[in-house]
Amino acid sequence: MGEHLLIGITSILVFGIGAQWVAWRFKLPAILLLLISGVLAGPVFGLLDPDHLMGDLLAPFISVSVAIILFEGGLSLRFSELKDIGSTVGNLVSIGVVLTWGITSVSAYYLFVFDWELSILLGAILVVTGPTVIIPLLRQVRPSGQVGSILKWEGIIIDPIGAMLAVLVFEVILSASLSAATSVAVMSIMKTIFFGTLVGLGGAALIYFLLKRHLLPDYLQNPVNLMVVVTVFTISNMLQHESGLWATTLMGIALANQKAARIHHITEFKENLRVLLLSALFILLAARVELSSLTQNLSWSLAAFLAILILIARPVGVYISTYFSEITWREKLFLCWMAPRGVVAASISSIFAINLIQNGFEHADQLVPIVFLVIIGTVTIYGLPAAWVARKLGVAKPVPNGLLILGAHNWALKIAKAVKEEGFKVLVADSNWKNISRARQKGLKTYHGNILSEFALEELNLDGVGRMLSLTPNDETNSLAALRFGEIFGRSHVFQLAPNTQGQVENKDVTSHLSGRILFHERLNFENLSRFFSKHTEIQSTSFNKDNPAAKFEEQIGEEYIPLFLITSSNEIHPYTVNNPPSPSNGDQAFYIHLNDEIRQQIKQESNSLETSNANQSK
Repeated sequence: MGEHLLIGITSILVFGIGAQWVAWRFKLPAILLLLISGVLAGPVFGLLDPDHLMGDLLAPFISVSVAIILFEGGLSLRFSELKDIGSTVGNLVSIGVVLTWGITSVSAYYLFVFDWELSILLGAILVVTGPTVIIPLLRQVRPSGQVGSILKWEGIIIDPIGAMLAVLVFEVILSASLSAATSVAVMSIMKTIFFGTLVGLGGAALIYFLLKRHLLPDYLQNPVNLMVVVTVFTISNMLQHESGLWATTLMGIALANQKAARIHHITEFKENLRVLLLSALFILLAARVELSSLTQNLSWSLAAFLAILILIARPVGVYISTYFSEITWREKLFLCWMAPRGVVAASISSIFAINLIQNGFEHADQLVPIVFLVIIGTVTIYGLPAAWVARKLGVAKPVPNGLLILGAHNWALKIAKAVKEEGFKVLVADSNWKNISRARQKGLKTYHGNILSEFALEELNLDGVGRMLSLTPNDETNSLAALRFGEIFGRSHVFQLAPNTQGQVENKDVTSHLSGRILFHERLNFENLSRFFSKHTEIQSTSFNKDNPAAKFEEQIGEEYIPLFLITSSNEIHPYTVNNPPSPSNGDQAFYIHLNDEIRQQIKQESNSLETSNANQSK
């Protein structure tokens, strides 16, 4: 018994996180792989039985997880973005929802064996897209202009609206008469908005007060915030069924748009928690679906239903909602191509199907497999070609292969110019106006100011930039920059010079987890590089082929060459690092410093001095 439960829990983690990693590695939609993994873990291999594993806890776990995901999504919404897109977002989550609901309901009635009640409920369930599918796709596609903000706002706001609509339809279906149904509908909407708003803003005010007054230590900020989110969701749901999603979403939006209390730790924690919850949710939901029910519902009717959702419902909703907006026709087309269904549709359909079957509704058992097939179909059709569609429509940001270089001194400009001449975007930042002037004279794009200032990120144009090289003479500045931009580019894409103090005063070195990846060579700190370039050292390059194999070059690293960066045959740039440097192959091009006798002797002396110092300290 205990072993089966342990295997089930392990399966959730292994299949869930494994699917996330494979999706990242091969640039595939994570949701699609999670659904496939859940089916493999559940009905195929029999490793996971969600109902047996969690029992009565399954439905509350799903609901609370969705609430936390929506709260995290709300933290990413800024009112400043609504200046240009507010009316478009408002139309999509109102007019667009009604149009999608109507078209989907009519299509379900004529294509499936559902009656009108079940068809209208299915239509209400399928109006949602949600951050669980939209945000991962936006991260992969990187749309430019207003499209990304529109889709993000729509995806996050539409989830609680869709859930509220589905609950409303469900309660109306179970009502005894038309007058009772009308009364239920009006009261449900009013109570959901009132209690959700009241409790959500109350939770945000509590967190704001605790953070503003510094009443929470750093290590308790995330646990207390998580406690408040779950409490807000529970209280709101107790006051009005399914109003908790609206409450937690509004709580996240309120916290994101206040300026006084810092919520950086909370945002970072919720991003990590979202990945875990999202992985677990889709594995659990997909593992509950029986293969026989999926295969039975694979038919021309389902194909036609998907075609109507993709080719009619979404375009009609988008074009009518954006008729008076100023977004381009290319952006409208991309909006039409981005409406995959996610975890809210799956969770709501699972909960409602059980109640409908208990109340004797015919064909209610087909609700869940149809919704899952729609999720799989829309994620596959929208997600797999999303990046290609965005590029063809010209609404995708360039692949972030460019470099942000901190420091505009002489040899940093040599590196920047060499990279720029290879066709990569280079942005040079420095607080010294004289250095910036020299950089501009060389035709380089620049940023004049303190890169660590509060407003730097708002003023920097990082489109197309994916890596940061901190080349300043100050070790602490390099490490702080690596910490800050590690949150933007990822820890593996921020680099800095070897510390100037390395090997001299060991206890003054910057801790490795507080710094970026060390560039070039362990002895090539700022002082040494400045000394080398002052002796007319120039950056050279070589291309690898059969006559000039990469293996020969690698054998002479440290003896004849100090490599700086590698440009691959697929036009990606990879700086050389002390640990885990890039491995060149035929077709790649390496840029390096050639070591003359004087430089080689100096590096050797410093290495010997470092070894002697370490030996003395060990004694």
